[in-house]
Amino acid sequence: MTQTFSGDEIDWSAPTPPPDRKPPRKRLGGRIGSVEVLAVLLVLLVIFRNPLGGLISAPILQTWTTVFVSVMVQAVPFLVFGVLLSAVIAVFVPRSFWAKALPRHPALAVPVASVAGVVLPGCECGSVPIAGSLIRRGVTPAAALAFLLAAPAINPIVLTATAVAFPNDPEMVVARAVASLIVAMMMGWLWLRLGKADWIKLPHRPDLEGVSKMQAFWAATRHDIVHAGGFLVIGAAAAATINVVVPEAWLQTLAQQPVLAVLALAVLAVLLSICSEADAFVAASLSQFSLTSRLVFLVVGPMVDLKLISMQIGVFGRRFATRFAPATFVAAVLVASGVGMVLL
Repeated sequence: MTQTFSGDEIDWSAPTPPPDRKPPRKRLGGRIGSVEVLAVLLVLLVIFRNPLGGLISAPILQTWTTVFVSVMVQAVPFLVFGVLLSAVIAVFVPRSFWAKALPRHPALAVPVASVAGVVLPGCECGSVPIAGSLIRRGVTPAAALAFLLAAPAINPIVLTATAVAFPNDPEMVVARAVASLIVAMMMGWLWLRLGKADWIKLPHRPDLEGVSKMQAFWAATRHDIVHAGGFLVIGAAAAATINVVVPEAWLQTLAQQPVLAVLALAVLAVLLSICSEADAFVAASLSQFSLTSRLVFLVVGPMVDLKLISMQIGVFGRRFATRFAPATFVAAVLVASGVGMVLL
């Protein structure tokens, strides 16, 4: 017997009940977060506390730790200052201000931005996020990069520290300011000539639209602290490693050769990564070297060093840093050597 169904007997519009399925089982532990990582690290420290204690007591590791901490202690206050100022520029300063403050022609904006570094007390750690914020606010990259190079070397704190470190050589202060300004303007104009916009890749910042100014300020501050601070740690660790690897006896030998002395202190400035507020005292302690070679040390250091290159990679991108840092190094060595031969 065949059974038929009419359309009235079945409600085709009713939703088909889903098949019975058991809810998926969560994986053990779920997503691993910072708390779990910290717990694992603490457990490992407890398990391996004896061998780790022996390593920490080694003289080389103590030297490494001392250098690493000193670089961080010198740099962090100025990094925080630069990040705060960068957030102020990003949130509270309107774009129209920069159009009025700087000349419209990029070639004229470069020297104005370079001289503006005189009024900003800080070091290279703070100038990197500030330069990135200036570019975000519409400032031509050439002017922002000129400011980045000039501000750490010609601000009042650095020049005062240089005068205190070289009480018998006041011309060192003038030579440092002149050479640093020349290099900053040269690199700004060189960027206008050869630089490409796609070389700079600024990291994505949190969306600051649609929130209050204070919320936007703290969001920008947290973002830049985390981003630039991480690369600062990498640079400081590299500088500490170099300090314990390079034998001090090599410096004594190089100081006897004028050309090699200049190149040696230029490379040493890159490797040591000393904050510009303190590098004059280190240069003064290298009394076996000539004043010209020590001037090269003071000009190169605030413009090209390991922690600065790391931060430039973090703020502007790898393509930018791999081109800008070597060119700046060559310009700084040549200009500082020339200024040193004339003024010193």
